Amino acid sequence: MADVVTVALTGLNARPENPAPGMAVARCLAETTGRSVRLIGLGYESLEPGLYRRDLFDSTYLLPYPTTGGGAFRERLLAIHAAEHIDVLIPCLDAELPVCIALAGSLAKSGISTFLPTREQFTFRAKDRLVGAATEAGIATPRTCRVSDPAFFHSCMNHGWHYPLVVKGSIYEATVAYTIQQAVAAFNTIAGRWGHPILVQSHIVGDECNLCTIGDGQGGLIGPVMMKKRGLTDKGKAWAGVCIEDDVLLEAAQRLIAHLKWRGPCEIEGIRSANGNFHLLEINPRFPAWVYFTHGVGRNLPAALVEVAQGRPPPNFPRPAVGALFIRYAEEVVLPMHDFESIVTTGSLPKHEEALEWMA
Repeated sequence: MADVVTVALTGLNARPENPAPGMAVARCLAETTGRSVRLIGLGYESLEPGLYRRDLFDSTYLLPYPTTGGGAFRERLLAIHAAEHIDVLIPCLDAELPVCIALAGSLAKSGISTFLPTREQFTFRAKDRLVGAATEAGIATPRTCRVSDPAFFHSCMNHGWHYPLVVKGSIYEATVAYTIQQAVAAFNTIAGRWGHPILVQSHIVGDECNLCTIGDGQGGLIGPVMMKKRGLTDKGKAWAGVCIEDDVLLEAAQRLIAHLKWRGPCEIEGIRSANGNFHLLEINPRFPAWVYFTHGVGRNLPAALVEVAQGRPPPNFPRPAVGALFIRYAEEVVLPMHDFESIVTTGSLPKHEEALEWMA
């Protein structure tokens, strides 16, 4: 088939309370009306359901955790490339991005394109440095501090802090704590999962509004889509949302992206308070789990990313379908035991057409 592009992507877990973006990215690419896309799924654990979605992925493989080091990650990725001839790699998880950024030049020489931020951009938008970036861009943020001792929560009211507070990990997870006991418990739980530093923020009451886009690397935004959360999981992730147009949110995003000269996908999260002000909460350096919604409202951002990663111009997007709503749901993936055994024993699941007929 002419003009087929092979795209490998990660983030194939689909935990209902906190799904990774990979499955949504795959669905966007599978449904693109542009070039034909062949998908290769990359996972880290044998129970990631995306590894077994033969209807989406031509083949799937396990990767070593990025914490094992760039050498092992690169070696495994190049072995997969030798078998599959990957054109574009889309990493979908925060934790793997430092390794992927470091390897981007080496991967490009091997024929694998990426479209990622620089190391400096990635570091500058980190949660524990975000206040500085926002201040330089002229954007409000909640009061934030780094905490290393849970005793902080017993005395913080003497220093101008008031409950509820938001307790956040520097990589993942955030909890709204309404009491000292809840704050200490959140501190210990998040530190145990993700390590230090732990961040504490003042709690801003208002509407949670997010923007998903691709930074072009020159300070511009490609195809921004804005969403107001209408339903949340217990992890605070969007379970339902509505497409909006919000000039204040868009202007804040434009200032941030221009200041950072961000390159690659990103999600800007914030709160529109009762007085109408926008307060920046996070800049996530990859597509969000709700990215399929961008395709649903007419702006298929993963498909656009594939184009710009290969040096092509992005599409001319129409105005998004403002007012459209998404509602997330969970589903089961049913598979033959030998597919699971293949992933566990060989670390891969090659495509074979007869597997699609196993239940017939």
